[in-house]
Amino acid sequence: MRKIIKSLQVSFWFMFLTFPIMVIRVDTIEKTVQWRWLNLLYVGLASFFLSFIWRFLIKKKEEGSKKEESGEQTITIVQKIISTPKYNRPIYSFIFLFMLAFPWIVSTYQTNIMISALIYVMLGLGLNIVVGIAGLLDLGYVAFYAVGAYAYALLNYHYHLGFWTVLPIGGLLAAIFGILLGIPVLRLRGDYLAIVTLGFGEIIRLILENWNEFSFGPSGIANIPRPGFFGMKLGVEEATIYIYYLMILMTIITIFVVNRLQNSRLGRAWLALREDEVACEAMGIDRMKTKLAAFALGATWAGFAGVIFAAKTTFINPASFTFLESAIILSIVVLGGMGSIVGVILAAFLMILLPEYLRAFSEYRMLLFGAAMVLVMVFRPQGLIPSVRRKYVYELKER
Repeated sequence: MRKIIKSLQVSFWFMFLTFPIMVIRVDTIEKTVQWRWLNLLYVGLASFFLSFIWRFLIKKKEEGSKKEESGEQTITIVQKIISTPKYNRPIYSFIFLFMLAFPWIVSTYQTNIMISALIYVMLGLGLNIVVGIAGLLDLGYVAFYAVGAYAYALLNYHYHLGFWTVLPIGGLLAAIFGILLGIPVLRLRGDYLAIVTLGFGEIIRLILENWNEFSFGPSGIANIPRPGFFGMKLGVEEATIYIYYLMILMTIITIFVVNRLQNSRLGRAWLALREDEVACEAMGIDRMKTKLAAFALGATWAGFAGVIFAAKTTFINPASFTFLESAIILSIVVLGGMGSIVGVILAAFLMILLPEYLRAFSEYRMLLFGAAMVLVMVFRPQGLIPSVRRKYVYELKER
């Protein structure tokens, strides 16, 4: 009864606040006032039921917080399925077969959207190395993305180098820029690190926008060739399918490499660095090399993604590499779960595909997107599919 009274209070309060907007409508042409009482009823019913859901989620969150404080780690059904080969192998096999058949059962437009989503999967997994595993907040990650894209565009324009030649070069150049960024920020952490990386990303974008002799300025670079297939000339549709399968291959390689890095000695050093830098250094881990390795390896995948992005769009300019792109990639990592590979992949698909498929609600699309992000961060701050912390259990056996 007490919960019903609270929900009624919330309902009446929202009805009172929205009354002038939702009920009263003035027709200036006919000079009449319309009273839309039905809208007020909808507001009351929606706020009444949403208050129930809100309190239920808050209660669940408090129970989860108490369990975490007591040292108990809650593992969801999704996490159990992901970590159990008996269940995850059939699911992964089905997803893989579906992705292989995808371009043959949908239009070229849908395939293009899926390519964009896979590019953001690569970017999210690359940033997951820096932010999710090593705990280094990077707000200028889009700079490495731009380095890869412009590496392909400029090397092709000046030296006529092909896609497959520039792909490793783009990754290498991005890794070098990652090391150049890492050197000045070795002693920084938290907000200071975020501000410096944000400034680095803006510096790269402004150089590309204003150095006309080098990057052609805001006009950008057009007629970037798509990747070739043994010298064959491909049409737009064939090239799109070819790039799609290339992205499938690159995504699988990225997942394999990031997973191996996460479980390696270097990955454990990153995890230690994320938890406590002082304790990490006291345990004999070289903080400088560990941070530089995180920046370099994370930037490498952004460089690869940039080369593929330039080949896909055949045109790039500095407007494609704004701070908003860094914010989206960081949102993918945070929304999916810091350090979680499956979570980042799921979040990348949600962040890129949903806005495209919600174009029918274009007026409310960003409102719904913002509300969903707020709800996820309030009720599930650890992400959609958080990574499971490893525990070492020691058993003493009596002889």
